Parts: sequence; C-alpha cells; structure tokens
Amino acid sequence: MVKVKAHAKINLFLEVTGRRPDGYHELATLFARIGVSDRLSFRKTAAPGIRLLVKGGPRELRRRRDNIVCKAAEGFFNFTGIKPAVEIVLEKNIPVGAGLGGGSSDAASALLGLARLYRVPRAASGVLMKIAAGLGSDVPFFMLDTGMAEGAGRGEKLKVLKPASGSPHIVLVYPGIPVYTKEVYGSLRLGSGPDIAGHLKDFRKLRDLLKRGGKDPLLSGLLFNRLEESVLPVNKAVRTVKERLLELGAEAALMSGSGASVFGLCRSRAKASRIAAEIRCNRRYTVFLTKFC
Repeated sequence: MVKVKAHAKINLFLEVTGRRPDGYHELATLFARIGVSDRLSFRKTAAPGIRLLVKGGPRELRRRRDNIVCKAAEGFFNFTGIKPAVEIVLEKNIPVGAGLGGGSSDAASALLGLARLYRVPRAASGVLMKIAAGLGSDVPFFMLDTGMAEGAGRGEKLKVLKPASGSPHIVLVYPGIPVYTKEVYGSLRLGSGPDIAGHLKDFRKLRDLLKRGGKDPLLSGLLFNRLEESVLPVNKAVRTVKERLLELGAEAALMSGSGASVFGLCRSRAKASRIAAEIRCNRRYTVFLTKFC
C-alpha cells in the first residue's frame, strides 16, 4: 500500500495580467504549500478497474465523473498502458470551493501515488507533468517537491522559490459557503496597464525579500490578490472573515485564490492561537491553525 498527503495551498500574491484566447487568464502568482491536507492511499486489487472510496467532503465527490482523482488515474493508466486494478481511498479534509487547491492537490497526489505503487521510472516525470497540466492550472504546482513557487501563464509555468528565513503562523478560515472560480473570473475587471505594472513591481520586491531573508518578508505589505475585487464587494461572508482577522490582530490577511478561504498571518503562535479560538466561536466557520510546509 502507498499513502500520500495532498497538501493545500494559499496564494500569497495573485495578479491577473490579461485574458487568453483559450478562455483562461494570464497570471502572476505565488503558491505556498501549507500543513492542511487530504490523504490518499493506493493498493492493488485482484479485480480490474479503478475503485475510488471517498471519506468526508460533499456527496458529489463520490460521483466518478465529478472526481478529479478518477480523471488523474485514468490519465495515468492511459499513459503507462498498465491495466488498472487499484483501489484509491481519499480522506477529504480540505474544504471544497475554498481557493485552497484541494482538488488539484488530490489529482497530483493520485499521479504521484500511482507512480510509486507501480514503480514508474523518474524518466516519466515530464509526461506526468503534462497530464497534470491538462487536469487543471494548479495541479502542476502540487507535483513539485517544494513549499513555494512562482506561477505564470495559467499558473502552470513554475519557478521554485526557496525562502531564506522562517515564515509566520497561519490562521486559515473557510466561511462555510463555497465560491466558484468560473463566476469570479467571469466578473473580473482587469486593472489598467500602470496598475498591473505597479503590482508586478511589488511582486518582484516580495520575491526578492523572500530570497534574501530577513524579518517576516510576508508581513511587508506586499501581499495582493486581484480576485478580491470580484469577491469582497458581493460576498459578505468572505469580506467579514477578512475584516475579523484584521480586527483580532493578524498582521496581514488575504483571500486565497478565488476564495472563499481567507488566511491571516501572525508573527507569534500565541497570537495565532488566540485569533483562531476567537474565530471558532462562529460555528459556520472551518478554522485551521497551520504553518507553511
């Protein structure tokens, strides 16, 4: 049996620089892996086919056509030519529709877990990465053995970034209501040329600060997410979470991806723990106290 953790991500920076002919958008983003995770296990079976068991999460994940893990497995077996005879168990912990890349991480973990189970040689990693890119824009990031990476194009063009110093503590809050990526991008208005250029300059500053190290580069005031402009004005739940994190003393707060999750950053674990305890008083919220990993 093979077991794999499928970590969530947050976006520490996300600017949308243009629209593409294929319907996607050009991005400049900074992915960061965090400790919140789903779990997948894989075992070979005597019976042929791909059997997926899902524990937790919404019911629709149990429908084969809606689960990206099945799509990833099908892509793997089509590529390798191996006849599938496998059981995959997905233990769902990352909220769905939360901007945390849970489905994308599950898909990448399915590819990586099956490659381990069937001892696929490392030489095949390039093709597995192509399968990942076809499954979704965020999936390639989760194929990397790294905690942080810059993303360009749809987000699939990646450059590993290794921070030179420690990172703050994270209070991650999902307000209980999903936000749908297609709707967020559909209502997005691009910034002006000078506005986008200014934010990209901030992105370079943030990247350089992380590479050089020093005191809390992530609390430098350079975090940004263009998609907040589509979500916060019309989504009271997400807006309220961000406001509450800042009111309680988080040094920075930002929506992750297209939402609905918002994360707050704190220098001290004690402060992060206090804020998490306060936020948990709202029973609609799912709250994680976590770290970068």
